[in-house]
Parts: sequence; C-alpha cells; structure tokens
Amino acid sequence: MKEFGGPEALGVFELPDPVPGPGQVLVDVAAAAVNPTDTYIRAGARAEAMRGAPLPHVPGMDVAGTVAALGDGTAGSGLSVGDRVMGIVVPYGSHGGYSSRIVLPAGSVAPAPAGTEHVEAATLPMNGLTARLALDTLALPAGAALAVTGAAGAFGGYVVQLARADGLRVVADASEADEELVRSLGADIVVRRGDDVADRIRRAVPEGVAGLADGSVQGDLVLPALADGGRIATVRGYAGPEDGGGRGVTWHPVMVRDYAENRTALDRLREQVERGGLTLRVADVFPAERAAEAHRRLEAGGTRGRLVLTF
Repeated sequence: MKEFGGPEALGVFELPDPVPGPGQVLVDVAAAAVNPTDTYIRAGARAEAMRGAPLPHVPGMDVAGTVAALGDGTAGSGLSVGDRVMGIVVPYGSHGGYSSRIVLPAGSVAPAPAGTEHVEAATLPMNGLTARLALDTLALPAGAALAVTGAAGAFGGYVVQLARADGLRVVADASEADEELVRSLGADIVVRRGDDVADRIRRAVPEGVAGLADGSVQGDLVLPALADGGRIATVRGYAGPEDGGGRGVTWHPVMVRDYAENRTALDRLREQVERGGLTLRVADVFPAERAAEAHRRLEAGGTRGRLVLTF
C-alpha cells in the first residue's frame, strides 16, 4: 500500500527480489495469515513509527512456504533449501508477510509442522508465540488457575491449549455459540463472555485466579477476577492502573517482537502441533490479490480461526 486507509488501500506491487544477508533466510511464501495487527497497520495506527520507511508499506506477520536461499552464517539453523517452513515477521515499512518472497532472520524461521498444509502452518507463528510469551511472562506454577478472555480467538485459543499443556487450570470465556469450541480446546471451566466476565470468573473461582491472559482487551474490567497479587498479561501494550487496583495486581504487556527470533520456542510449537496438542484453525483462504476482501471480512468480526492469503 502506498497510503494508509481502508481495505481498498491494499494493492499489488512489484518489488525487487530480496537477497538474504548474513544470518538470514529467503523464503518463497506460499501463504500468509491475516491478523488484526495487519488491519491496524493498514489503517495508519502505526504511521508515526513507519514515517520515512520506503513505499509501498507491506503488512503481515505470519508466513509459510519453502526455503529459497540461505545467507552466510546459517549453517547452525538446521534449514536447507527446499525445506517447508513457517516464519514470524515483525513488519516495518516494506518488510511484511504479504510478500511472495521475504527475507527473515534465521531465528524467525522453523520447520513447518509435519502433515500440515502451508495455509495451516501460516496461522501458527505470531499468535502461537504471543501466547507462549504471555504464559512465560505470567510464570504461574502448575496447578494454578489461569483465566483467558477472548478464548475463541486465535491468541486466546492457543493460550488455552498451551496452558493446559503447562498443567494450569483454565477458566475461559465464550459466547453461547463458541462454548463447545472453547471446551474442545481444553478449558476446564467455560463462563459466558461479556463486560461482567470478571464476576463470572470469580463465581467459578471464588478465591480469584492467579493469572489472566486478556485476549479480548477488556483492560480494567477484568481486575476483579484476579486474586490479590495476581498477574495480567495484556496485548496491544495496555499497562493498567498504576496501583494494581489496590490489591497488588500487576500488568504485563506482551510484545511478540520479544520472541520474534526465538527459534526454540517456535520449534516447540511445531512439536506440540505434531503431537496433537495445538489446533491450527483456518477460517477461509483468499488469493493474495483479494487481500482487501480478507481485511473487510476480518474487520466485520465473528471470524473463528485465521483468514489466510495464498501466493
């Protein structure tokens, strides 16, 4: 895109083929997931940070495809030309996942889960790593109670499944239509979503939960669900009130860029998919030239699983 705006700002552009430098991998992209962050970038929410970057701006944080070339110093990556891989992209300027070819740091690329299609593998890196980072940041002991808002979404669904694998007791929210989905992901207790979700969580766990992953970005509304001294992992940078609600609750904004070159964590996610512990959910597939349509679909709400672009 050459300017920020609505979905119509997205277009098809020809760019020079990228060349991998030292420590980098060139990926022939077959599929790229469409995430809410992509729509914020397109709309100009990060325009100031992108000021001066070369045009066109390219959104996209998840890709899957095959290794086309390896830069110097990647011998220890375990990757070879032709390998099926998935990767996480931290988009800035023209560096984004909606690209037929992209250069990434070797640490941002891992083998795709065996037995998956490219469109499935593309749904894992960004949301999976964000979920992993949220749980690592909360650092709850096995057996502790964790609440998850937005549990039917991509981030929330991964948190539920990863938390269960970590031995946590999971209380998750869901609409009536999504209740069976959230139960199938492994939530121990499902409560109805809404502005009063904190009260519902408290009724389910009277002592309050030790931690909460706020996937639906409810902010201060979720405070009553926490036990004194509880911990809240937030997305989109929200840091909560300074006094922790007067009960010692602490807020922990998580930014996936902190794990963007954590190949060990990304490869662990691959293993969990292969063992059946993580579910890759594709809502629909669009050819890349219909990216605007995919953005409209996502912004309309109600999507379960990820929309994916193919190249």
